[in-house]
Amino acid sequence: MKKTDSNYSRRSFLKVSSLSGGGMMLGISWFASAKPEDSLAELNIEPVWQEVTSFIKIASDNSIKIFSPNPEFGQNVMTSLPMLIAEELDVDWKQVEVEQGNYDPKAFPRQFTGGSQGIRMAWKQLRTVGSAARQMILTAASQAWNLPVSELTTANGMITHAFSGKSETYGTFAAAAAKVPVPKDIVLKGNQSFRLIGTPQKNVVAPKIAQGKPLFGMDYREEGMLIAMTERPPAFGMRLKSFDATAAKKMPGIVDIFPIQVFKDDHKFAGFDTRSFNEVIAVVGKSTWDVMNARKKIKAVWEVAPERKEMGVNNRETTVPSGLESTTKHYAQMLEMSKKPGVVERKDGDPEKAFAEAKHVIERTYTAPFLPHNIMEPTNTFAHYVGDKVRFVAPIQIPDWIMPSIVARLGIPKENISIELVRMGGGFGRRAYGHYMIEAALISKQANAPVKLIYSREDDVSAGIYRPSYQLTYRAAFDENKKLIAFHAKGGGVPESPLHANRFPAGSIDNYLAESFVIPSNITIGAFRAPRSNFNAAAEQSFLDEISEYMGKDPIAFRLELLQRAKDNPVGKTNDYDASRYIGVLELVREKSGWGKPENAGKKRGVSAYFCHNSYAAQVIDLQVKGDQVTVDQVTTALDCGVVVNPEGAKNMAEGAAIDGIGNALFGQLTLTDGRTDQRNFDTYRMIRHNEAPKKIDVHFVKNEIDPTGLGEPPFPPIFAAMANALYKATGKRFYQQPFQPQLKG
Repeated sequence: MKKTDSNYSRRSFLKVSSLSGGGMMLGISWFASAKPEDSLAELNIEPVWQEVTSFIKIASDNSIKIFSPNPEFGQNVMTSLPMLIAEELDVDWKQVEVEQGNYDPKAFPRQFTGGSQGIRMAWKQLRTVGSAARQMILTAASQAWNLPVSELTTANGMITHAFSGKSETYGTFAAAAAKVPVPKDIVLKGNQSFRLIGTPQKNVVAPKIAQGKPLFGMDYREEGMLIAMTERPPAFGMRLKSFDATAAKKMPGIVDIFPIQVFKDDHKFAGFDTRSFNEVIAVVGKSTWDVMNARKKIKAVWEVAPERKEMGVNNRETTVPSGLESTTKHYAQMLEMSKKPGVVERKDGDPEKAFAEAKHVIERTYTAPFLPHNIMEPTNTFAHYVGDKVRFVAPIQIPDWIMPSIVARLGIPKENISIELVRMGGGFGRRAYGHYMIEAALISKQANAPVKLIYSREDDVSAGIYRPSYQLTYRAAFDENKKLIAFHAKGGGVPESPLHANRFPAGSIDNYLAESFVIPSNITIGAFRAPRSNFNAAAEQSFLDEISEYMGKDPIAFRLELLQRAKDNPVGKTNDYDASRYIGVLELVREKSGWGKPENAGKKRGVSAYFCHNSYAAQVIDLQVKGDQVTVDQVTTALDCGVVVNPEGAKNMAEGAAIDGIGNALFGQLTLTDGRTDQRNFDTYRMIRHNEAPKKIDVHFVKNEIDPTGLGEPPFPPIFAAMANALYKATGKRFYQQPFQPQLKG
């Protein structure tokens, strides 16, 4: 059979084995060596289904369990991923039980949640699992009934032969199906045949969440488990010199206090800056309260750390400077760097000449502070180190990232490390870095007991992994007729640049220049929902509004004009975005928001649109301002993320992005003085409150048959500029520095 979009070869990654009780288990293994002619029995897989991460379990009573491979922290992948399997399996969603799978790299080399990749990467793989199981059950039924497979149909977990009237459950044939040869070609449904995909489904664990069931890492308990916390440097750029824990060890409930070195001096952990987490003091006791009180009694001496080289984010060696840094100095450094030539990332036409000959130039600079993730469930992990083995119960987004460091630091083989994945109370990039797992393992080893490591809220805020502090300076050149003839973007930050040189409006302007710069820092930074895009969109889309106002054009019409140019006659060789899909979300949000109609008294609106993580989002905000109080009446969101698997979960994600973005835009900022964060808890770090959330969030999706392209990040970045542009309409003041709310008081 010729392979098409609907005919997907099994690619030697399907494995099936018998289950005790007459059932069937099917799972994915990218390293399986099965061949089409192999029977299931000949695959010689241990009939222990717990060892496979993503699989189907079908029992003789027709009960069906689908395991979700990816860690869950709110995107609802634990519902949407199993839906892909259930769709092709042709079962009634109501009869499916979903369970979180544990970490198993042999089954899933990309077992992570982040980067809006969950559905995108699993779209065909998990559907293939369901389709393969269905075909094998059909084969077993055809053999039992002595009927051609072509005459059999499936629906809701039942096999039917219409002519004879025979009908049985999948469970009836599950045991026999486990002996059927693996299909050579696996046929996937066409989009028009979907029964489950595209229908709204509630979160499969919502009842358990509502009932307070123990789903999260903080809920985990085990006999003999001790509690641990760590004392860290009081400021970034410092390290431990010495400490005295004499008084602390005498506190009630304390078992031990000792220093640990999280990473070895010669270890380079790709993707994470280790500089602020390497030397800590572990406090181990019988309860959280005991440990917190004892920690206050430790007398530690800290010193300024010297400059050093280290592998940082993006797997690049970086210089970690010595000294205690401050926000005021960071802003001064970025401003100074913006006036110097940067690293040219893209150049179209002759922008220098265009600016020199321009009749008018607009230049604006946008800045943003560090942002902490503020995950509602503080960082935690359980570890039990016994002999040469360690077992984790960990809220972790990307276990593959931390595994090499665990192996290197603990000196034990990978196969001796097990990770039970638990539901996370928020992530947003913070739980992509599992240094806390190494801390917990080292503490467990030293304490010779199972340990749960817990960060306090102050630990998470003041010793976190932050969204970098950024700056973008834009210039736009115009001729005598106010025609846009050149565009210049220069972006930098501490310690990375937010610039995306090949994104809109690149490709739509004849003369275009993009430059970047970076300022080395000892502040720990990492992924934050829609990395770099969350600021790039804020600045870019605010500036485009200002340009459109100068040109006397409607903001949406102006964007569409640029995008039409990029679509019909693009400038340059590389543009990251699809102009047609970009146009689609702008046209949809214009329609659904009623853009262009008279605004209600006192209400003002702003628009923004952005492409990131393979998807497109546009938003219109309607708000009111009274003094320094902002009331958001409505957010209208248009999204193109390809096929929407679960509209219920997708809508929730878009709503959450709007609220999250508005809160960060208005209030979010982490500042530092002499290396120490000025904010340490929610009494000093301002979060959006329930009564400040939009009164209404209206979400719409572009309907198409494009394979899913991602949804977690895309609706987050544009909301910042939509807010800034609406605030301008309401106040007459442009907003160039985040957060916006303090500027309303001026």
